[in-house]
Amino acid sequence: MMAVGAATFSSCAPSGTEEGVDVNGLVLLAGFSSRVIARAGEKVGGTGFDFRGFPDGASTFVDHEVAGGWYLVVNHEIPGAGGVSSIRFAPDATISDAFSICDGTTLNCAGGATPWGTWLTCEEYDLGRVQECDPTGRTGAIQRWGLGAFAHEAAAVAPDGRVYLTEDRPDGGFYRFTPDRPQDLSSGLLEVACGAVAPGTVTWKPVPDPSSSTVLARRQVPDMIEFNGGEGIDVLAQSLLFTTKGDRRIWRYDLATSSVDVHYQASPQGEGVMDAVDNVWVDDASSNVFIAEDGGNMELVMLRPDGSVTAVARVAGQDFSEITGPCFSPDGQRLYFSSQRAPVGVFNSPLGMTYEVTGPWDDLLGRP
Repeated sequence: MMAVGAATFSSCAPSGTEEGVDVNGLVLLAGFSSRVIARAGEKVGGTGFDFRGFPDGASTFVDHEVAGGWYLVVNHEIPGAGGVSSIRFAPDATISDAFSICDGTTLNCAGGATPWGTWLTCEEYDLGRVQECDPTGRTGAIQRWGLGAFAHEAAAVAPDGRVYLTEDRPDGGFYRFTPDRPQDLSSGLLEVACGAVAPGTVTWKPVPDPSSSTVLARRQVPDMIEFNGGEGIDVLAQSLLFTTKGDRRIWRYDLATSSVDVHYQASPQGEGVMDAVDNVWVDDASSNVFIAEDGGNMELVMLRPDGSVTAVARVAGQDFSEITGPCFSPDGQRLYFSSQRAPVGVFNSPLGMTYEVTGPWDDLLGRP
């Protein structure tokens, strides 16, 4: 489905002093408000944990020990450092704790939550790996070798039990991992989508040596379909949506037919509401899709089931940054996202900031 729509507020390039900017530098829809959850290099809430820089992919998880509580996990796309932070929220949304759940990695870009309550964090470089993380931090991160060595961007577990993965390269692949045992990523089969140039029907072929450090995964299968800069991915009913930033597309892969087509074509740079695509979050209750812009005018855009689009938030005065990690609290009432290179500290260093937005989300999204 290809469509265009109108923004709810002006989509002109922000100046940082425009009308409607709130105290945290956001332009929001009427009735919505924001707070800053974390700033790079500063303590998170009343904890002793220093928030790392360059926040990227994120997700939330139910706190099974405290009724009504939740965790927010956040990747950090730091060269040579990376890692994943976890922020724990009490039922009243106060921050009760914060800590690291993954260390010793680099360029942790996006990733994805699993249905069994873990976080897959993806390293975005040519020999990057995937680590499976426990949001509570009680179990250490586990490297999942079978998910391959490539420039991982994001991951999503589909209703068929497989993990689907994107690759952030101009000639990147679209991969899937079939575990030998359900919900156990310790071993399995890694395949890559092959066939004619998309859109079209996909044939899945095994990657001969997923862990090779000499031959890149995307070079191992000659008829692999090349996707121009794979970014975010998430599940929408019996399909997967994933973005490619090079051609500003949102793709839809149909699990039943093994076909891929263009779900939405974003506008050229500087035109229309959505003119850049990156991280993706699907609201299961309403089937609305949230797309973070990398570039464009720093908006978080909502794509409705009817194909119309609305900018739900804009970060003003940060054209050099990018929006990352959109996700909702488990109850659907609090939206989280980051500006990866937001200015922080006394020197306004471009190290990143994470926000929360509250308001009448049920009404806006048309949730039942």
